[in-house]
Amino acid sequence: MTDQWTDAGFAAPQGGSMRALLEADRAGTLQQISALSREFDGIVEANALVAIDDEHDPEGASTAFERAHVAALLSQAREHLDDLDRALERLERGDYGRCEQCGEPIPPERLEVRPAAKTCVRCASAAR
Repeated sequence: MTDQWTDAGFAAPQGGSMRALLEADRAGTLQQISALSREFDGIVEANALVAIDDEHDPEGASTAFERAHVAALLSQAREHLDDLDRALERLERGDYGRCEQCGEPIPPERLEVRPAAKTCVRCASAAR
């Protein structure tokens, strides 16, 4: 893999430093998931103690929105965790840092900012 990076004009990402970056991001994401799960459970518990009638309770709509918002954040965090796990698998296989769309190297600067990136900027932009 190192030769492919050098041939493409990019410096090869340091496997150890990228692993550390991925693992640090993963640890932070696990903490975020834990905090969001506690927050979601707290919202559900608080609502279980009162009779909720969203139609007539002035707090019902905001409570439902808050619950949906936390659930969406939790879903995004879990998806990011999956992305990080797949990036670690790619690192183990030796194909980390290659765009899954075009096969070109992903610039190290992009990987530093988005360690779980699976596409280069060009392919990511085209997908939008």
